[in-house]
Amino acid sequence: MSTPALSPHNEFNVYESAEARFEAASKKLGLEEGMYRYLRYPNKEITVYIPVTLDSGHLEVFIGYRVHHSLVRGPCKGGVRFAPDVTLDEVRALASWMTWKCAVVNIPFGGAKGGVICDPGKLSKGELERITRRYTAELSEWFGPERDVPAPDLGTNEQTMAWIMDTYSMHVRTTTTSVVTGKPVEMGGSQGRRAATGRGIMIVCDKALARFGLKREDTNVVVQGFGNVGATAASLLHQAGYKIVGVADVQGGLYNESGFDVLKLYDWVYHQHKPLPDFPGGGARMAAQEVLFQPCDILVPAAIENQITSENAHRVQARILCEGANGPTTAMADEALDRKGMFVIPDVLANAGGVTVSYFEWVQDRQGLFWRESEVNERLKDVMEHSFDEVVRYSETHDVSNRIAAYMLAIDRVAFVLKLRGIYA
Repeated sequence: MSTPALSPHNEFNVYESAEARFEAASKKLGLEEGMYRYLRYPNKEITVYIPVTLDSGHLEVFIGYRVHHSLVRGPCKGGVRFAPDVTLDEVRALASWMTWKCAVVNIPFGGAKGGVICDPGKLSKGELERITRRYTAELSEWFGPERDVPAPDLGTNEQTMAWIMDTYSMHVRTTTTSVVTGKPVEMGGSQGRRAATGRGIMIVCDKALARFGLKREDTNVVVQGFGNVGATAASLLHQAGYKIVGVADVQGGLYNESGFDVLKLYDWVYHQHKPLPDFPGGGARMAAQEVLFQPCDILVPAAIENQITSENAHRVQARILCEGANGPTTAMADEALDRKGMFVIPDVLANAGGVTVSYFEWVQDRQGLFWRESEVNERLKDVMEHSFDEVVRYSETHDVSNRIAAYMLAIDRVAFVLKLRGIYA
């Protein structure tokens, strides 16, 4: 196992962080060298160049990626993000995380991820549609309900998935709703999908409280990120009785030890379209990252990668870290958090509610029978609670952190199926 040790020079490379954790878990498992090499590398990496005529008449070429990390346990599954800073290394890391995330919650998918280098905020709806359709057309031979099932991610949404579904369907000459998840409900989307990641976060927070004998009404929570995941998690936690004392988005953060009325805050940001830091009675204003270091019982980083690092991990004051975002903590920060005795609910478990309900959506599309939202939420609760218990049990049995335990559980499941299938040659 020859992966180089992580150094401060590459701490912020999310692929290196993913590799470091994979290596640590593989060593603990005693994974044989050949199996290690097989699971370490992606199945395939695809780069596409997307020519699009902008509204101005100017022809621009955008770069897009799709990485298939694993097909061992089933079709690839993973989001498509549109962002100006998308890199192949980032997409590689996210694809591998999807493999482990699907295995942790024991759903029959492998991992994939996609991205297009663009700034959605500077593009019209028509331009975004043309980028999406050409990206889909270039990848249509790799997409499919039994091959690769995309979903929304940073910079994409239900409308983006509708364009992907329609473009793919035009290519195969039949309406194929199960080629994507996260679609509008009116065209085969699942009830409860939009809130699924945030709801999953609440479920595992409840499990952590039960473990420590805490009560919701006595638990202070800080949520960094007020997009779909963060805002939904904060709203659900607030409605369940938790006290949300810190919030932040890209414009800045607020901290108030007396707590926020999150439903009013949600209305302020999403219906009145006003800046989060200007919320009246919002307490102390601060930079978005600073909210991570305020006193709380549960910290939910639900923004972007690399927020908690080896340089600032000592400043985190939470008892429980519940990772709503993918990769919010660098691998080099893990040791510092372990030394502090922090109970970490790692991203591959904490934010797996989204892919779990995506799986439910895929199942519903394929059977042509759709479930009530209450049924979706009940099934999600069952999956998340069972997965939480399995990760904690693995952690205690092998005397490792929850993060390494989650990776060990996932790698073990994928390796077991790979051994059963064998290597085709």
